[in-house]
Amino acid sequence: MYWRTLWGFLWLWPYLFYIQAVPIQKVQSDTKTLIKTIVTRINDISHTQSVSSKQRVTGLDFIPGLHPVLTLSQMDQTLAIYQQILINLPSRNVIQISNDLENLRDLLHLLAFSKSCHLPLASGLETLESLGDVLEASLYSTEVVALSRLQGSLQDMLWQLDLSPGC
Repeated sequence: MYWRTLWGFLWLWPYLFYIQAVPIQKVQSDTKTLIKTIVTRINDISHTQSVSSKQRVTGLDFIPGLHPVLTLSQMDQTLAIYQQILINLPSRNVIQISNDLENLRDLLHLLAFSKSCHLPLASGLETLESLGDVLEASLYSTEVVALSRLQGSLQDMLWQLDLSPGC
C-alpha cells in the first residue's frame, strides 16, 4: 500500500512542477476589467447621474470621497466601507455591485501579495454604526451619493493601478 501511494506521488511529481502561477499582469488586467464593469453597472442605474461625486451632502460625510493618491491598503479600506454601505441598502440595484466589490477586494489582495505587502483587515467600519439612522432618514440620497462617489473612487483606482501603487 505504501509503495502504491509513493508511486502515485512520484508519477504526479513532474505535473506539479508544470503548474504555473497566474502572471501578475493578468491579475492587474482582471482588476481593471472588474473596475470598468462596476462603473458600467453604476452608469446603468439611471438615478446616479443626478449627484456629483464632489458634492457635499449633509449627514453623508461617512461616505468616502475622492483621494488624490491611493495605496493598495487605502483602496481596500475604501472598498470595504463602500461594500458595508451597499450591503445595508435595501435596493436591488446594488446587490451585484456589492458582490463585485468583494471580488475586487480579493484581486487587490492578490496584487498586494505579489508585492509582498500585507493588507491589514479593513478598519474604520465602526464609523458606520449609525448607518441605520441615516438610511431611515434618507435612503434614496444615501444610495445616490454612495454610488456616485463609488464611481469616482473606482475611476481614481483605475488610474492609480496604471501607476503601480504602493502597499
